[in-house]
Amino acid sequence: MHNHVTLGYVTDSALASVSHEDANALTHINLAFGAIRDGLLDMSQLPHIREIDRIRDYNATLKVVLSIGGWGAGGFSPMVRRADARAAFLESCEKAVREYALDGIDIDWEYPCLDWAGIESDPADKENFTLLMEELRGALGGQKIVSIASGAGRYFLENTQMDKVAKACSYVQIMTYDLRSGFEQEAGHHTNLFTSPGDRLNGSVQSSVENFLAAGVPRDKIVIGAAFYARRWDGVPDVNHGLFQRAETVGQYGPGYTGLCDEYINKNGFVRYWDDDAKAPYLFNGSTFISYDDPESIRLKCAYLKKEGLLGIMYWEHGCDPSRRLLTAMAGAMRHA
Repeated sequence: MHNHVTLGYVTDSALASVSHEDANALTHINLAFGAIRDGLLDMSQLPHIREIDRIRDYNATLKVVLSIGGWGAGGFSPMVRRADARAAFLESCEKAVREYALDGIDIDWEYPCLDWAGIESDPADKENFTLLMEELRGALGGQKIVSIASGAGRYFLENTQMDKVAKACSYVQIMTYDLRSGFEQEAGHHTNLFTSPGDRLNGSVQSSVENFLAAGVPRDKIVIGAAFYARRWDGVPDVNHGLFQRAETVGQYGPGYTGLCDEYINKNGFVRYWDDDAKAPYLFNGSTFISYDDPESIRLKCAYLKKEGLLGIMYWEHGCDPSRRLLTAMAGAMRHA
């Protein structure tokens, strides 16, 4: 078994906040995000990338990986269609890895074959995504990290060849957050470990992991996700503390964890509840429902991944919790069996 992975996504604006303590709590940082422009890697969204030189001085073993893509980031589908276009893109990736002494590349294509985020897609994305990942492994060689961030739902598995993709990857990060998302009007958990009996949507960390295992992803290549931000629903009926009720809104991007502690958790009319079936906290004030991860739910995720023989845990996103309560809980749980 490899050493466990504790990985944080860090956006450009949050890079300056990464401290000595942060760098030593983490094994990996994913820089969010490189983009694709005119078929090539574009680094213009990362003006502060040189912060990684300072961060590396804090922890010589820390791996720094460039994530390319993100929600609403296009350019993948047209680029992967042609072998020469893939080669040109991979050459631009390889150049960035050399220039910034990066430890690898993380592909965050949300999502092959799907145009949900308003980006171009094509049914051939399924096979072409595999080719992209196999060729990325070939371009970077065996020593570098090649990874993906994958959607947690079945839709991702139906539109990819994960058994083949996983072979090319060092590990697969399953985005086990937004399990209820900006499309969903039922208030409920968005990053829960298990599925509650009352949850008709059935999404959970456990169900995603089981689906990915069934699709051929090895246990010791799976990294699960934690959310350092919340999802909120408004206009929620005051039934069952709002849990699994139909809201007037979809799940909006809510405050980061520090903001929740400052303004919401058992404050200003919001009460914290715990769903022991899901192993997830939530807040309700009679009409607004908020789902989030807290130190308790994160420690349970870490215990689960160790028990299941998974590789590690990652989170979106470093800037959401300047208090560092969540990273402290995560690092503590990952260090102790």
